[in-house]
Amino acid sequence: MSHCYSTFSIVSCSSAMEYYTVEKFDSPIIALALHDGHYIPEDLMQFMLLTESERFKEEDPFTAEMANISNVSKVLVSTSRFYTDLNREKEKAMYLKPEDAWGLHVWHEEMPEKAIRDIRNYYDKFYQDIKALIESTIKQYGYFFILDIHSYNHRRESPDMEAALETHPEINLGTFYNAKKWPPILSQFKGYVAHCKINNKYPDVRNNIIFKGGGMAQWVIKNFGEKGGIVSVEFKKTFMDEWTGRVDMQHVLDINRALKGVVPLMEFELEKLKENNR
Repeated sequence: MSHCYSTFSIVSCSSAMEYYTVEKFDSPIIALALHDGHYIPEDLMQFMLLTESERFKEEDPFTAEMANISNVSKVLVSTSRFYTDLNREKEKAMYLKPEDAWGLHVWHEEMPEKAIRDIRNYYDKFYQDIKALIESTIKQYGYFFILDIHSYNHRRESPDMEAALETHPEINLGTFYNAKKWPPILSQFKGYVAHCKINNKYPDVRNNIIFKGGGMAQWVIKNFGEKGGIVSVEFKKTFMDEWTGRVDMQHVLDINRALKGVVPLMEFELEKLKENNR
C-alpha cells in the first residue's frame, strides 16, 4: 500500500501513480474532483471483476479538467471510485456487494482482508488531508466554499437511449445538506452558471433533482457547516460518449470557463457574508 505524505502546500503519494493531489492556494474556494480517477493498484487487479470499460462508464472522466481552476485550492483524485468511493461514508466506500454498485459484482470474494484494511486506511488519510486543507482555509479567511465537481450518465441504458429531459437537467446542483446561511450564495452560483453559454446554449440548471449531494457534502456540513458551504455540481455526460469514451473537449472547456468565471462572484459573496456577520 502506498502512503501519502503532506507538505500541505501539496499532498501527493509515494508511488509511481499519484493517488490524489491537494494544492493549497490563497483563496477561500476549494475545487474537488473526487471521481475523475481510473487508477486501481496493479496488485489488486487480480481481484477486480469488472472490465476497464465497465468501470469507466460509471466514473466521472474529465471532471479534473473541469475543476482545474487557477488560483483556487484543488483536490484531484486519481484512484477509481471502484477502488474506494471517497464520496461515500467509510462503511459504504468499498463496493463489496452488488447493491453497493448498481448491481455490479466488483471484487472477487477472496480479496485479502489486508487489502481491504489498506484501502480503508487510504480513505482515512484522504479525509485527514481534506480536514487539514479546510482548517487552514478557515484560519486564513474565516470561511470556505467547495465546488464538488461530478458528472452523471446521459445514456446509461444504451448508446441510443437518452435520459429524459424532464428528470435529468444538464446541470444538477446538490445543495440539500448545507446550513441555513448558505442558500443565498448557492442561489448566486446557480444564477451565474445558468447564464453561461455551454456547448452554444444556456444550460438547464436545477437543484437536487437527480442528486442532493454525497458523503463528502454530508461530512463537510456536519463538521464545518457554519464556516463553509458546498455545492455538488453534476454535469450530465452530454460532453462525451459514455460508451466509447470519446469527448468533446470544447464542451469540457466551456464548463471549465464557467466555473472559473463564477469564482470572483463567490469570493465577493463570501466576503460580504463575513462582513455582515461581524
